[in-house]
This record gives sequence, C-alpha cells and structure tokens, in this order.
Amino acid sequence: MFADAELTDDGFLDARLRILQPVAGYRAATDPVFLAAACPAEGGESVLELGCGAGVASLCLGRRVGGLTLHGLERQPEYADLARRNALRNGIALTVTEGDLAQMPEPLRIAFDHVIANPPYFPPGGGTPARDPGREAALREETPLASWIDAATRRLSPGGWLTLIQSAERVPELLGAIDSRLGSLSLLPLQSRPGRPAGRVILRARKGGKAAFRLLAPLILHDGAAHDGDRDSFTPLARAALRSGESIDKVFH
Repeated sequence: MFADAELTDDGFLDARLRILQPVAGYRAATDPVFLAAACPAEGGESVLELGCGAGVASLCLGRRVGGLTLHGLERQPEYADLARRNALRNGIALTVTEGDLAQMPEPLRIAFDHVIANPPYFPPGGGTPARDPGREAALREETPLASWIDAATRRLSPGGWLTLIQSAERVPELLGAIDSRLGSLSLLPLQSRPGRPAGRVILRARKGGKAAFRLLAPLILHDGAAHDGDRDSFTPLARAALRSGESIDKVFH
C-alpha cells in the first residue's frame, strides 16, 4: 500500500472532494469528472465502476447524487485501498472490490442500474511505457476493450445505462465491440477548443435500447482558439461539471 509520504491530497470539484493520489503513479485529471457528470444516475439506483482507481469518478457521482449504491472494481490492491480511504474521508459510501473484470468477482455478479468506466486509452505495444507500473497499468491496455464492454453489458439490468469515456482514436474499436444487447447509443466528442479535433469521447448506451445511434455536437471545453493567460478559460458547461460537479445530461437529449 502507499505510504503517506508517497501521496498528495488533491482537491476536485472546487475542493468539495479531497482525493489522495500517488505522487509517482496514476493521477486522475478531468476525465473521471466528466465521466461522472455524464452518468444519468438518480437517487436510489445502483452504480458499478469498472477500474475505479482511487475512486474519483464514483465519488464525484456520489457527491452530486445522494442515495446511490456505489460499487467499484479495481485490479490493483494499492489503488483499491486508496479508493476506500478516499470514500471514508469524503463521507461517501463506496464498496470497493479487488479483482479483474475478465474474471468478475462473485460479489459483483449482480445487476446494476448503471455501469461507468474509463478504460486504458493506449493499446498494447508501441510507445514508451510509463516508469511507474501502476500508471502503466492504468493507461495501457492489457484486457481488451471488447472485454470491458462485455463485462459492463453483463452487469447491467435491462434498461440500464453504460457510460464510458475513451480516446477518440479508438472510436471504431469501441463501436465495433458493442453488440445487439446494447442500443440507444449516443457519442459525445470532447473538444479542447473550437476547430480542434476531439481528443476524447463519451459513450452512453442502454441495455435493450432501441433508439437510433446519435453522434452529438461536440462539448467544447475551453473558450477561444488558444490559451490566453493565467486562467482556465473553461466554457460554462465544462466549468459547471469540473468545478461544481453538475450533470451534463442535457447534452444527450
């Protein structure tokens, strides 16, 4: 497990969440916050996060929506421990199970109203591996993306929602991994600034959904064509999600 000297204490949602993260390992940034903001969970529902890391996405969601039953699955024991610690220190109930989604632990072989996930963005091979093994495991795929989709689909109740964030480069593979069990797909590109290619996408799909596929207008994260000073320059919707933890559900309708 991580020693206290190996951790930083970071604020999310304008410091309404305090998250312990490793100095040298995988460190969450904006992606899990947007993932939480895109999940349409309501009070009284159940949510499973596959690969929960230090718990940022689940805890952002739990801060926004009261009365959720939150579960996280994490393969790396030291990150599972961090997620539990972060849940406790923020007063949000999150049950974290150690295990591999390719061999789903027995306690999680139940149905959930929502599954959320932020799978590794980089395919195996190529590039320069991260020096820290925890960071490498979080960023570079070992379990195929199709296995993530299958595991999520199996855990969803009929009518339940999958919400997932992924690199835009992997959209063809992402869509190709979805079979007839999921429908009502919506794909939201996340675009750093106007006129630039999308770097990330958020996918929402419903188990048993019948609506046609929709490619949504991009969510622009920053105003202006380029960074223009010592300010974040977030657009109003991006700022509301990142600073206040508000939902971005309206862009899906």
